Amino acid sequence: MTRYTKIRHPRAVLAVLFAGAFTMGCAEMLVVGMIDLIAVDLSVPLADAGGLVTANALGLAVGGPILAFLCTRFDRRHLLIVSSAVFFAANLLPALFADYPVFLIARVVIGAVQGLFIAAAMVTATSVVAPERSGRAMSIVISGFATASALGLPLGTLLGQAIGWRGAFFAVVIAAAMILVLVTILLPSVPTEAGSGAVGQARHAFAPRVIAVLSVSFLTFAAMLAAITYLVPLLSESAGVDGPVVTVYLLLYGVATTVGSFIGGRFADVNAARMLIIGAVGVAASLVLMLVGGGNPWIAALAVLGIGLLGMGTTPSLQHRVGDLAGQGAPLAASLPASAVNAGIAFGAFAGGAAIDGGSVTFAVVAGIVLAIVAIGAAWATSGLRVTAPASAPLTSRASEL
Repeated sequence: MTRYTKIRHPRAVLAVLFAGAFTMGCAEMLVVGMIDLIAVDLSVPLADAGGLVTANALGLAVGGPILAFLCTRFDRRHLLIVSSAVFFAANLLPALFADYPVFLIARVVIGAVQGLFIAAAMVTATSVVAPERSGRAMSIVISGFATASALGLPLGTLLGQAIGWRGAFFAVVIAAAMILVLVTILLPSVPTEAGSGAVGQARHAFAPRVIAVLSVSFLTFAAMLAAITYLVPLLSESAGVDGPVVTVYLLLYGVATTVGSFIGGRFADVNAARMLIIGAVGVAASLVLMLVGGGNPWIAALAVLGIGLLGMGTTPSLQHRVGDLAGQGAPLAASLPASAVNAGIAFGAFAGGAAIDGGSVTFAVVAGIVLAIVAIGAAWATSGLRVTAPASAPLTSRASEL
């Protein structure tokens, strides 16, 4: 059993975890906002520069769980320190060296340690609050990434134009150094449970019931991104919205995801399984609204708001459900929701593109609706799943409250 020490300032711990998640999320999104500058400076095609985004996503989706598996016996504080240090070094490489292969490898490493940071941060966050507040604690970490998703792209564009893309990465390096110091000074020790080795945790973390719940978020985010990926041409064709006004819609979506991730934590603490159903239904309804009323700019804005708010609002519930259903494998399973979400994002973008190839851009919304309906069925079917065998002591403690 893992023993947790009561700490005096749990909010400071959660603030550091939020800041770390925000910094890592911004580093991921910065490239999107500077992709044209990077392509020109490195003398590579735009498609190759886009590969830097894919490399980060693959590193997170695949490398994160692998690192979490290999590091199951280590104290979570040590993992957060190491992942922060590697993140610092990996972001320094592209800032110093004008070499595309080095940049590509660095992005894979950044994604992998980001996944490890997420897993360790989730366990740490829930260890400093009462069990009934664990969903809210996890939502703070998730909100760090959500806020970065909302601000990272425009921030990248702004910094890239002001100080160049290398200067933007130096800014990330400075922020990463600050996070490393704060993590080292403020975070408490969170040792792993005795006897819970990597293989034993994997058996619980990858149990069918856990995979089934992960599929809900895979489908939900696939539904969201099938439409959102092509939001710019969709708004132009359906609502006649283009130019600078499109930025307002993108900002609205970003704000909605941030608010959704915060609010979703409270619902996760009440009934996480029900929230997954509500989120899937909400995404489906918002997509239908976009399909039938998207010609009106105001209705389109309402649909975008609903997709971001209700879709992202499911992420704390996903993390909560996965941790509960994984039992003894919860520390390892903490890395899996991010992988499921990223896989869903990639599949949704592909599905939306394939739908557009078969017709107009509105077909991407239809593809999203189909995926959302399947997500509703999966959410309902998995809502009754429970741990079938006794699990070890919970990861959370009544050390303190938010």
